[in-house]
Amino acid sequence: MGIGLQDQEAFMKCAICRQGDTGLGHATVVLERGPSVVIVRDVPAQVCVNCGEYYLDEPVSAKVLAQAEDAANRRAEIEIIRYAA
Repeated sequence: MGIGLQDQEAFMKCAICRQGDTGLGHATVVLERGPSVVIVRDVPAQVCVNCGEYYLDEPVSAKVLAQAEDAANRRAEIEIIRYAA
């Protein structure tokens, strides 16, 4: 069983800008599928201090995708939700 991002203190160099280091923080994730747009706020993530790119660990990513899937199945056109662990 792996350690979640929120449980680890390890930082990494951003793969996008290659300039900033990442730190523990929160991100807003926007997902689109067909006519549905789902915005998930306050998602725990590693966030680059330089460019703002975020990285989700596997359990958090799975939870975000499940929440978005529920919204898409309800045929929500736009849904804004807060991340729930």
